[in-house]
Amino acid sequence: MYTEKPLRPAQHATDILLTRILDGTYPPGSSLPGERELAQEIGVTRPTLRENLHRLAAEGWITIRHGKATTVNDYWKTGGLKLLGTLARYIEYMPEGFVENLLDIRTDLIPAIALRAVKNSPDEILEYLKSAPGPGSEASLFARYDWGLQRLMAQCAKNPIYGLILNDFSGLFQAMAVFYFGLATGRKASLAYYEGLKKAVSAGDVQMVKAVVRKAMQESLDIWQNVSGSRRN
Repeated sequence: MYTEKPLRPAQHATDILLTRILDGTYPPGSSLPGERELAQEIGVTRPTLRENLHRLAAEGWITIRHGKATTVNDYWKTGGLKLLGTLARYIEYMPEGFVENLLDIRTDLIPAIALRAVKNSPDEILEYLKSAPGPGSEASLFARYDWGLQRLMAQCAKNPIYGLILNDFSGLFQAMAVFYFGLATGRKASLAYYEGLKKAVSAGDVQMVKAVVRKAMQESLDIWQNVSGSRRN
């Protein structure tokens, strides 16, 4: 029988601390208990706890001040891309509208990446597009293919920062993608996107590429908003 491996002490401490921050047990502006009390409460050594606290501070979750209580930050204002990557593992705590905001940023980011990618490596992009999944493919296959396309475009854009940004979206994308591609509208829109992109790349029209990608990103945002609205209602 398969049993889930227990978290290592450092992972266990991080999981408890982040869960308490995200579920409001330790809201922004509040102080964490002292190290001794918190370590005993979580069940880890003080050095392990201290290591985790410094890592969370580096990501922007908390502020550590020598001789004073450790305080929880308004992490939406103090955090960076590392925080986004960590937050992706706690999707159940995402605030309302977070996914829509993320997709809105994607609408601006991915067209710029695609434009540079097709300028640099049109043949490589075109070859990948030829292997697009078919209408009857499973959601998980669509998710892997779509993420692979984004990663390839980031690589071909010849700017490593694009890849780093996408890496921080990876966990969240995987959590969202299977649901999105489980929708008939999501699969249909994506198939039209791959076909339109293939035609634009084949024609060598980079501005058309950018327009096709932007339209597809906006359509995915619209689909998500429609589904989210229906679920809330």
